[in-house]
Amino acid sequence: MVDAKDEADIKTEPVSDGFGNNHANDARLLSASPGSSAAAGNSKPAAGAPEDQQTLLAVLQFLRKNKLSESAEILRREAGLPEEVLDLKGADSAGPGLGGSADTDGGDASSLLSRVTVSTPGGAKAPTKAGEDQPDVNVVLSAYSQQGDPALYEVYYSGLKKFIESVLDCHRAELSQVFYPLFVHMYLELVYNNHESEAKAFFEKFSGDQECYYEEDLRVLSSLTKKEHMRGNETLLDFRTSKFVLRISRDSYQLLKRHLQERQNNQIWNIIQEHLYIDIFDGMPRSKSQIDAMSGSLAGEAKREANKAKVYYGLLKEPEIELPLDDEDEEAENEEGKPKKKKPKKDSTGSKSKKQDPNAPSQTRIPLPELKDSDKLDKIMYMKEATKRIRLAPDNLPSICFYTFLNAYQGLTAVDVTDDSSLIAGGFADSTVRVWSVTPKKLRKVKTAADLNLIDKESDDVLERIMDDKTASESKCLYGHSGPVYGISFSPDRTYLLSSSEDGTVRLWSLLTFTCLVGYKGHNYPVWDTQFSPYGYYFVSGGHDRVARLWATDHHQPLRIFAGHLADVTCTRFHPNANYVATGSSDRTIRLWDVLNGNCARIFTGHKGPIHALAFSPNGKFLASGATDGRVLLWDIGHGLMVGELKGHTDTIYSLRFSRDGEILASGSMDNTVRLWDAIKAFDDLETDDFTTATGHIHLQDNSQELLLGTYMTKSTPVIHLHFTRRNLLLAAGAYNP
Repeated sequence: MVDAKDEADIKTEPVSDGFGNNHANDARLLSASPGSSAAAGNSKPAAGAPEDQQTLLAVLQFLRKNKLSESAEILRREAGLPEEVLDLKGADSAGPGLGGSADTDGGDASSLLSRVTVSTPGGAKAPTKAGEDQPDVNVVLSAYSQQGDPALYEVYYSGLKKFIESVLDCHRAELSQVFYPLFVHMYLELVYNNHESEAKAFFEKFSGDQECYYEEDLRVLSSLTKKEHMRGNETLLDFRTSKFVLRISRDSYQLLKRHLQERQNNQIWNIIQEHLYIDIFDGMPRSKSQIDAMSGSLAGEAKREANKAKVYYGLLKEPEIELPLDDEDEEAENEEGKPKKKKPKKDSTGSKSKKQDPNAPSQTRIPLPELKDSDKLDKIMYMKEATKRIRLAPDNLPSICFYTFLNAYQGLTAVDVTDDSSLIAGGFADSTVRVWSVTPKKLRKVKTAADLNLIDKESDDVLERIMDDKTASESKCLYGHSGPVYGISFSPDRTYLLSSSEDGTVRLWSLLTFTCLVGYKGHNYPVWDTQFSPYGYYFVSGGHDRVARLWATDHHQPLRIFAGHLADVTCTRFHPNANYVATGSSDRTIRLWDVLNGNCARIFTGHKGPIHALAFSPNGKFLASGATDGRVLLWDIGHGLMVGELKGHTDTIYSLRFSRDGEILASGSMDNTVRLWDAIKAFDDLETDDFTTATGHIHLQDNSQELLLGTYMTKSTPVIHLHFTRRNLLLAAGAYNP
């Protein structure tokens, strides 16, 4: 009978058992054996079929609702049901049972049934409704009300710990992953049920055993010592509502299951069922180093299904532009026309004909702006520059030119450089944006409307005539934000500049009039980063509200909202083909979003701190990420796997950039250094056929020292921006920190 009831319970939410891969049966076995013995014992005389049981419960509920408690009590005794049934019904809308149904009216019969069948040995305390709560928070937290004897928590946890420490080495590393989520949920359960002293003792005894990369989370957790503290804590609510994902081999999982069955340790089993998602794979268990490489995020690893979607990482076909023969160019040669056009095309995209690239999206997959005449001229300039580009290699490293902002008094918060390296902009904590010309050409505004009417519109140099020489200066200051400016980005055609600020807005500035054209309001909190698409028109922003938004310059409202991160979105990057956006977050994950449909196409875990830098390789196949943990991680976008780890920096990495042909990766950090890495070697050594997509993990080589080509120290300037010019000179920028 118990078996049948548990089956009904599990069917209400097939995924909630957390064991994908058709493990509903295992879950049923387990939830039947350890926990329900007490309830099963009491309910022997009760009606046999689950339907009868449900009807009974519904009748009891009806009697209680209509204040006929004596009749309810008589019926309960006749049916041989345990007393808890009535107590549970007394707690009207306390929240979901194991089945996960949050029925605010106090319960459909199945959720009540689940509470009866899996009642805990310590006797479940009747949860009471706190009227002043917001309902969703109440529902989320009320799952913690199913708890056993507080004194036994330490015993349960110690028992599991002892067991895991005694298993074979190959299983120990995998099973040790359950310690952290179990520790957090057991602690929170104690706090929620007002067992403050037990919670404190539990925390002190076991917090030291957790992995060092959870230190910051544990610090936050240690401050939650009362039930009231749990109500407004966003991080906690996220931890509660998103299942912690563990990737475990089938053998290790069977060991854990058998142990919990034998010990009848249903307290731990309930938590595993309710709050963990175990992604089981067939094959050899993973080693400690493989697990460490991938773990550390707020909600565990990514499920393997999360990285299965097809990603079109290839590049879009370059537009055909005839390159005019330029007689005035001293270096012009007779055959300049055609080879010049072809060669840079190969350089900039890494493949001559895009038609054969099966991984490229179709040209019309997302609508892109048409090329204006000025864009075509710029493309021609780009191609000419590309012919003079220096080929970088380990024995031919780039020169580095460092722009140091003096007297910024810690106020420099963001930097960007135009693609042609003619302008540099800085965002400051005093809410201003400043733009400098780094060529001899000064910055000028467009003339006033009255003066423009006097201009001969047909003249060849009309673009020159519309500029007002009286306004020429080396720099311009843009006022408008009402809080520190955290992100800035130039449009590819250099006519616009975006800035994002603590004031919750993104502003679009004209670089012809040096005025603000639009303020985009959508984020209600600070906006940490913003970036233009490689084709202009679209841009992305990410902020403290934990979502990234996709905008178009001519729309007030966002076109897409990318929601899924569990903490601030700290950095945003467009893929070179503009069909995808990558976001890095304080939840220590990176997500790749499809611009077309807003879906999350990839989730990458492995960083041990908030992510502050992202860079796509020029061919679109790889992504590099940098974080407060001082590590640069390399990701294969197509396979959805981590393929490298570059160690060397000793502080937060704020900037990453690939050279124009992708041979070298530059990283800039708060440790006042720029480091250059051999990207070709890092990616070419990969045997992509060896990627076992079944298990989703590979063995990372520890070859950071071989890949490190150079370390360049500044005197005392953290590096917050890097940029390769079209000829592969590396520009770096930061504010001097005396």
